[in-house]
Amino acid sequence: MDPVTTGLLGCLVLLFFLFLRMPIAFVMMLVGFLGVWKLTTLEAALPMVARTLYESVSYYPFTIIPLFVIMGCFADYSGITGRLYDTFDKCFRRLPGGLGIATIVAIAGFSAISGSSVATSAAFAKTVVPEMRRYQYAPRFAGGIVAAGATIDFLIPPSIGFVVYGMLTEQSIGKLLIAGMLPGLLLSLVFVIMIIVWVRLNPAVAPVAASGTTWMEKVRSLKGTWETLLVFFITIGGLYFGFVNPTEAGGVGAVALLLIALAKRELGWKQFVASLFETGRVSAMVLFLVAGANMFSYFLALSTIPAAVSSWIGALGVSKYMVLTMVLAIYFILGCFLDAVSMMVLTMPVIFPLIVNLGFDPIWFGVICVMMMNAGLITPPVGLNVYTIAGIMTDVPMKEVFKGALPFLLGILAVTVLIILFPQIATVLPARMKG
Repeated sequence: MDPVTTGLLGCLVLLFFLFLRMPIAFVMMLVGFLGVWKLTTLEAALPMVARTLYESVSYYPFTIIPLFVIMGCFADYSGITGRLYDTFDKCFRRLPGGLGIATIVAIAGFSAISGSSVATSAAFAKTVVPEMRRYQYAPRFAGGIVAAGATIDFLIPPSIGFVVYGMLTEQSIGKLLIAGMLPGLLLSLVFVIMIIVWVRLNPAVAPVAASGTTWMEKVRSLKGTWETLLVFFITIGGLYFGFVNPTEAGGVGAVALLLIALAKRELGWKQFVASLFETGRVSAMVLFLVAGANMFSYFLALSTIPAAVSSWIGALGVSKYMVLTMVLAIYFILGCFLDAVSMMVLTMPVIFPLIVNLGFDPIWFGVICVMMMNAGLITPPVGLNVYTIAGIMTDVPMKEVFKGALPFLLGILAVTVLIILFPQIATVLPARMKG
């Protein structure tokens, strides 16, 4: 059996096991091991498994993952979520869909100190959704805003999505993190516009608040943003100006948030332990996924499938943007069935060499890739953000939350098109980074 046929058979076996709902990390590790064994020898395959697992958990730059996750945990448990929302609620309450707008802006701010979209969904579903429902916002509308808004967390640094992409493609994680800043802010603006238009067309989903706030109250509420701004400038500012690398930025941010929470007496022993547990759970999941992807990638490289796919695409005679459109369509479909990180580790071994050979900027493509992963977070049947919120809004059917979130897909797709048409949105800040 020639290497390409072996590789295709391995991909089919992988899909079969995934259909049986086996964990994707272990399936990729198993299929990769069997494939390497088939194409080489058992003596070569066995050490590869051990080396892949060891390198995935011992490689120093990978420490950025637990650091970014624990930043989000400390921020959530220290009450930063509620203070951000209170600030922007006072600023936007009298606008059409004002509480929804405040939610999007607060999520954008919270995203600057949190690396997990699902964690952001849970944090805001617990604090913000009850407030919107108290003001008679339609449950579908309230849940959809939080589910879609939490996708911003996947773009604005620190972002686990960019970290995983950088790990899989060996690109600069620092540049990837900075590249997501402007697209994340642009997506936030698009979501705000969509909320205003939605409420204008259907005022019943979001009644206007009966009472506004004075300018003095708005100014006083700004004190609820100082922790976020401080940590953001320390971490992302330090990263942009070259004072720290991504791992150091994560460490400084985590320590800063811990000290703030302790100083304000907002982080008890129970919350501290819960933060450590959540950090360990998420970090182990991501690192096992990366280990499985590395093993599977080595098998695909031996099978020569990536080179064969690139040659086949080149023989089609279509433009590189047509190929990009095909890739994005594949991501959109996969997003309906796989979570973002799993989709990335599953496809990058084949997709990334193709993109590089076509001459696309790998940093720019990283932003495009994460944008499409965002879409998968709110699409049925496997929309993790929607699942998270539906688990908290127990009295609202999950299909209602999906109905509230799906219109925001248009915003994600619109921003993706803008980044394709104007690549500078994603590349201007990384190009100006110091160091």
